[in-house]
Amino acid sequence: MSVIDLVKARSVRALPGHQLEVEFSDGSSGVASLEAFVRLGPMMAPLIDPEFFVRVFLEMGVPTWPNGCDIDPTALRMRMIEDGTLHRPLAAE
Repeated sequence: MSVIDLVKARSVRALPGHQLEVEFSDGSSGVASLEAFVRLGPMMAPLIDPEFFVRVFLEMGVPTWPNGCDIDPTALRMRMIEDGTLHRPLAAE
């Protein structure tokens, strides 16, 4: 059984192509593609518009958009691990 590390986002920046650059509270960071996420249903539909997508902000450590749509940072980090796009901080020597 694996342990899930709960994290918050420390910073978030929208990139072209429905991607988010995220730094997490554990120091890990990376770029996640949200291309499939923005097409999941009516709440996400406004995110298809690149001008709306770039309006992402952090609310209590959660990437959020003005319409109330958000994405769980722990789930996002887990997806980035699976995709091989998460970079972990170098261990202190």
